[in-house]
Amino acid sequence: MNAFRIARNELRRLSTGTLPKLALVALVLVPLLYASFYLYANYDPYGRLDKLPAAVFTSDTGAKDSSGQQRNVGREVTDELVKSGTFQWHEVSEQDARDGVRDGKYSFAIGIPSGFSASLLSVGNFQPQQATITLTTNDANNYLSGTIAKQVAEQVRKTIAEKVGSEAADRFLVGFSTIYGKIQEASTGASQLADGATQLKSGQQQLADGAAKLADGSSTLATGLSTLKSGTAALPSQTQQLANGASQVAAGDQKVADAASIAATASSDIQGKLDSYRSQLQTDLSNAGVPDAQVQAILAKADQLRSPVDQANGKIQQANGDLAKLADGARQVSDGAAKLAAASPQLANGIAQASDGANQLRDGASQLSDGEKTAVNGTNQLADGAVKLRDGLAAGLKQIPNPDDPTRSATANTIADPVAVNANGEASAGTYGAGLAPFFISLATWIGAFVLFLILRPLSTRALTAGAAPFRVAVGGWLSSALLGAAQVIVLFGAVTWLVGIHIAHPLGAIGFAVLVSLTFTSVVHALNAFFGAVGKFLGLVLLVLQLVSAGGTFPWQTIPDALYPLHVVLPMGYAIDGFRHLFYSGATVQILGDIGVLLAYLAGGVLVSTLAARKRRVWTVSALKPELSL
Repeated sequence: MNAFRIARNELRRLSTGTLPKLALVALVLVPLLYASFYLYANYDPYGRLDKLPAAVFTSDTGAKDSSGQQRNVGREVTDELVKSGTFQWHEVSEQDARDGVRDGKYSFAIGIPSGFSASLLSVGNFQPQQATITLTTNDANNYLSGTIAKQVAEQVRKTIAEKVGSEAADRFLVGFSTIYGKIQEASTGASQLADGATQLKSGQQQLADGAAKLADGSSTLATGLSTLKSGTAALPSQTQQLANGASQVAAGDQKVADAASIAATASSDIQGKLDSYRSQLQTDLSNAGVPDAQVQAILAKADQLRSPVDQANGKIQQANGDLAKLADGARQVSDGAAKLAAASPQLANGIAQASDGANQLRDGASQLSDGEKTAVNGTNQLADGAVKLRDGLAAGLKQIPNPDDPTRSATANTIADPVAVNANGEASAGTYGAGLAPFFISLATWIGAFVLFLILRPLSTRALTAGAAPFRVAVGGWLSSALLGAAQVIVLFGAVTWLVGIHIAHPLGAIGFAVLVSLTFTSVVHALNAFFGAVGKFLGLVLLVLQLVSAGGTFPWQTIPDALYPLHVVLPMGYAIDGFRHLFYSGATVQILGDIGVLLAYLAGGVLVSTLAARKRRVWTVSALKPELSL
């Protein structure tokens, strides 16, 4: 009797009659009912969070920001939450929210207290206070609801922080722009100051040179005026003497002029008499009967005789005029000398005062020259400092940011949220149900293998009594469960892909791997039942529990306690889940070869243990004929 005939006989036994056939169909559908319904129920729970009731309330009264504008951030956040539709939000009072969470009406509640805006906007007024939002949860409603609520609250907190941080950063950058403008004005003024300081430096140097020349000139002036002062000290007495002499000369000249006037008068009288005598002579000659020609000749002779007298009279008259002018000039000189004598003391005093002033001017000019030298040094330092100020402001101006409006907004947003996540998934499950599919398909396959042996006999009694080879008996007992297990996973995959709608990256490879997993699990469960009998069913349940906690079907297996690490490495379900994940999400990879190798090893090990059990069962014992426990 070969193994295939043993398996056929076992299947024929189960298919005889209506109830056995229904039982056989039920065995095939057990994994389908377990895995497909669970995956259908949990296909995409995050896509239906809008059905989850949640409460939100705000007591915020608002506040004024740094620009004086009234803001109510709590109202803004509440409106955004209600409009978002992420949950079934209900805006209620604070008391209703707390009562609703306690009574299970709401899964959780988010509250914004009074003073929320004031705390948020306090940063802009340099009076920082940390704003808070309240989260009310109740794990008695659902633990995951609380976990989701905490993530939502964290996201709300992050969004508010980014918003407020962006606004604060924008105001900060606007302040930079204002500073830039003022520094630019200061830079322009510093440039003008540097130019003016350079001109001042040049003018100050010219002034210093002029002050030095003034000092030299005033020293020369003081020396000359001092000499003039010494020379004019006797001027008043000398001018008085001059005035006295000039007065005497004027008196003498007046006397001479008076004498000349008398002489001129006498000469004029003589001329008059001579003219009278000539006229009388002409008349007498004419009366005497002297011819006119002789008369004229006589008169001519008389005129010749008179000519020296006329010439002398002319000289006397000229001398008289000259002497009169001389007397007037002498008188004027005398008057001028008198005035000079009168003014000489004042002149001498003025020259003395001018000499003293020149000495003071010399001393002041010397001080001015020294001061100008110091001023030149200060002006040089001022010019150098102005140049450094201009260059420093120009260099600092280049380092002050002055972004335009779009750049400022982008920069503010980046400051508020400096890190973005660029998700680059090598493979994606897509939905929550697809992510759990490898775990629940593996689990359903084990359960399917387990329930098969509720009605299947692990070893054929007929074959054992007929003396069939232990290996044939073992393989024959396993083949029936292997065929039914393969049918289980094929039906399961059809439902998962067509009805539930889970996408599989490598469907043919996944089905083949699922058949291998089913063969392995049926081999292991068959070996337990064949070797341990009724106890083997219990051991199958124990292995199921151990694999549930160590396979890493939900959380990564690295998160399980260290004591369970050996179970993950030794038991087969972890390798089944790993292989399913690669075939579901990223297609066939070299990594699943290790998973296939482990499953094949368990498959072979199960057949080997079943063979040992068949060999052991060839010897009948009382406990085998009448076991203490029968399931």
